[in-house]
Amino acid sequence: MATIDRQATTLALAHALSAAERGLAVIPLSRTKLPALRSPHRDGTGPVGPPCHGECGRFGHGVYDASTDPVRIRELFAAAPWATGYGIACGLPPHHLIGVDLDTKTGTDSSAALRELALRHLFTIPETVVVLTPSGGRHLWLTGPPDVVVPNSAGRLAPGIDIRGAGGYLVGPGSRTDHGVYGTAPGTARLAPAACSPALLRLLMPPPRTDHQAAPPHTGDHGRGLVHFVLTAHEGQRNTRLFWAACRAYENGIGPALTDPLVEAALHTGLPEREARATIASAARMTGRRL
Repeated sequence: MATIDRQATTLALAHALSAAERGLAVIPLSRTKLPALRSPHRDGTGPVGPPCHGECGRFGHGVYDASTDPVRIRELFAAAPWATGYGIACGLPPHHLIGVDLDTKTGTDSSAALRELALRHLFTIPETVVVLTPSGGRHLWLTGPPDVVVPNSAGRLAPGIDIRGAGGYLVGPGSRTDHGVYGTAPGTARLAPAACSPALLRLLMPPPRTDHQAAPPHTGDHGRGLVHFVLTAHEGQRNTRLFWAACRAYENGIGPALTDPLVEAALHTGLPEREARATIASAARMTGRRL
């Protein structure tokens, strides 16, 4: 049972409500930086098909619970009295937040790596909100265009640089974790998140994938067709198409071989990797196959 620190929870709620006033959708976090509310479907009673993103009406769907409504936020924290922090959902209007996480745990100088990227690709690192992490890292807050879905990534730009995009979240300043407190860098708390430069935005998008890379040769034309089916999905049908394609792949005995190509195709459409793999795992269970 989680230990309840009522003062930390009260402060976290106050910070979360303040962030919501700025148009940032929030969720309660535990001291481990994970969503404080566990999934209501963890016992396997969830819906058959694509993962539930809150359609069931209950709390516990991670970033999909995020809200700017103070009434809902208070309800979320009331349901998680052990919460000591809050997460800020990325990719949502009005800011379409993109988080650049400059980590220090890898032993590399991620800040220097970002400056090198800026010089090489001719973009500037603007003045923006900077959140300092307990480990000595920094989170830079940027905004993206409303019609561009920036995916989450870890170390793809450079070692120690992680990106929080659609389906991800940033730990909000004022959050208390097992390792310390997150806070804004001096002089940045009242800044608005700066616009992401077009050159950096291009780096954040997944590289284009050609048809001959889409599926390994031994999956045949059927495998390539399933991958193409996912690649051509529009928003609102991405999960459904991925689930259908994964079911067909497992039914035809090519599910394991096609998993990575299907994940890559889903990432290309804007689905987060964790969500894509969860959908494929659901398809495997539905068809009675083992991953």
